[in-house]
Amino acid sequence: MLYKLLKRLAIALYHRMCIYLPVKENRIVFDSSLGRSYSGNPRAVLEYMVTNNYHKKWECVWFYAKTPHPVPKEVKQVKFGGLKYLYYMATAKAWVFDCRQPEWIVKRPGVIYVQTWHGTPLKKLGLDMTDVFMSNEESLEVYQEKFVQNVKRWDCLVSQNRFSTVTFRKAFEYYKDWLEVGYPRNDLFFAKDKDYRCRELKKKMNLPSGKKVILYAPTFRDDEFHKNACYDFHPAMDFDRMKKELGKNAILLVKYHYLVMEKIDWTPYKGFVYAFDAQYDISELMLVSDVLITDYSSVMFDFSIMRKPMFLFAYDLEKYRGKLRGFYMDYEKEMPGPIVENTEDLIQAIKTYKAEQYKERYDRFCRRYTPWDKGTASRKVTRYIEKRIEEPEENEVS
Repeated sequence: MLYKLLKRLAIALYHRMCIYLPVKENRIVFDSSLGRSYSGNPRAVLEYMVTNNYHKKWECVWFYAKTPHPVPKEVKQVKFGGLKYLYYMATAKAWVFDCRQPEWIVKRPGVIYVQTWHGTPLKKLGLDMTDVFMSNEESLEVYQEKFVQNVKRWDCLVSQNRFSTVTFRKAFEYYKDWLEVGYPRNDLFFAKDKDYRCRELKKKMNLPSGKKVILYAPTFRDDEFHKNACYDFHPAMDFDRMKKELGKNAILLVKYHYLVMEKIDWTPYKGFVYAFDAQYDISELMLVSDVLITDYSSVMFDFSIMRKPMFLFAYDLEKYRGKLRGFYMDYEKEMPGPIVENTEDLIQAIKTYKAEQYKERYDRFCRRYTPWDKGTASRKVTRYIEKRIEEPEENEVS
């Protein structure tokens, strides 16, 4: 009851701010996953701006959900959902986000909303979904109506490939500006000093040297949750067997999806499993990894840029494809690596993997899904924002 009252007060206050406070022409706000992490495309754009001194003419503000993030010292941090958040949202000239924002947030005329999104779609989204199992949605109709209304606020959508552009246009009913430039977060894989960054990140993460680094990054399951918007982590992987068979020469980085809030005791796997929660930037984990294990996560598209081995641990393929989401592509034909359904087959696939067996499929995958990733996406997003701020369209309406 108190929460609902406070929410109504916050909404009323935000709307009053939008009426009485002027928009600051040099203010840009960012967040990733509603403040849950300092990561993704918004982080990459923000850091490009700081590195290239855009912060000297623009006030850059990052929203965080619980505790402040390790942002550059030139960036202001504000707690997501608080009073200051309402103020900065109401007065910012540009928004840079990677997921849908609260439906009650109003975008004022002249404000520029760049939606970077967070991945090429394998699983069905928005208006293409035929059912909804997510914890915080009342029904498919309500979910889709909220989705459409949210999308109407976007001014520009970043796309990783032509397939995404076509898919998003239909699934989101989105018809405004596009930036078909690849994903800013993947600029890291093209950096001249990427090898140095990789070494420094391994030190920061306390990863042992001389061992192969395997990244396990599954998506969440829509029907596996214990409370509103808090999802469980119950993969069918036998971690004991993985440690026994691979632990001598490899370590396993486990990266949760940002919606997974479950606390897991990994102490039995100390020295083999290194767990990273939603707050950690998966782009950095991909950079330090030699191998990827995933399932239906869009991480597969980004990881493929580096042409490293990829394994698809699809233990619930028929359920996920047939009931929970459905796919936009032929999973068995498109995936650029072995598809397995159990831990035994996964271990065998890793031990016997030969890159040449998957080269043609891998090449085809990259041609279709990562042709625009060239290390320049952050710059192009920044220049779009710069042009829109400095050369506003005549009679612009929101």
